[in-house]
Amino acid sequence: MSGTGVATIGDCRIAYRRAGTSGPAVVLCHGAGIDDATVSWRHTIDSLADDYRVYGLDWPEYGSSTGNVEHTIESYIDVLDGFLETLPDERVSLAGISMGGGVALGYALANPDRIERLALVDSYGLGGHLPRALPWKIVAQFPGVTEFGKIAASTTPASVRMVLDNLVADADALPEPFVEDVRAKLMEPGSIQAFKEFQGNELSFNGRVATNFADDLESLPVPTLLVHGKDDPLVPVEWSIRAADRIPDAKLDLVDDCGHWTPRERPEWFNERLREWLPEERGAPKPQYAKAKMPGVTRVNSD
Repeated sequence: MSGTGVATIGDCRIAYRRAGTSGPAVVLCHGAGIDDATVSWRHTIDSLADDYRVYGLDWPEYGSSTGNVEHTIESYIDVLDGFLETLPDERVSLAGISMGGGVALGYALANPDRIERLALVDSYGLGGHLPRALPWKIVAQFPGVTEFGKIAASTTPASVRMVLDNLVADADALPEPFVEDVRAKLMEPGSIQAFKEFQGNELSFNGRVATNFADDLESLPVPTLLVHGKDDPLVPVEWSIRAADRIPDAKLDLVDDCGHWTPRERPEWFNERLREWLPEERGAPKPQYAKAKMPGVTRVNSD
């Protein structure tokens, strides 16, 4: 069974997609920009539903969520904390992509006893310098330019692929449903405003970021899977490589011919890999790589 819901958290109304009626709880955290729970997690939510209770939330002013918050990782961690309080589970597993990875990691560092397993996908929060994001920030400084560009980008599927070419390994190879999800997001009025505010709060003009958990990783006791596209044009793959070396119980998958949006560029592989990582039942150990290694994926065990 799948559907939608709304949770009231402080002054926010947080919309979420949900699927599954039994099994451990898994909460999926989407990224910034042209994203929400549907864009990043459309296939993952359905793939996990047979064995898990899956929740994909929209951050404030993303998707159908509302709320006047400061758009920072710290604020989103508070939103995530409030959302997890609405669930009946003492422990959940978290997966986050890009900005959502930074939120999931920050929460796990502060509340490790609440987290069963953690998955960080092309994750923000693992380094201090993000120069490839600067063009997005510079464009956002000119009034109306971002909104005009967003509307222009949504004109045709071809124009959407041009936008995605800055984020993925091969925009021409993207399946049409992914392109249509992004196009629908671009066409939503005000859908980029939260991202503009996040950039203003988190990214400086010299490329330095406000949130960097790299020096805290050695204290993270949660088993952590790191997945990163080798051709990610936004977040350096070196961030995940270094994180896997620092986190005591970490595994790293580097994916060939994949950019910043792994769950949509390589959905079948990603969903299978995430299912392997998640607990079969609360507290149960998982078998270590029972299946054959997929060509094009480099796996590194740090334990």
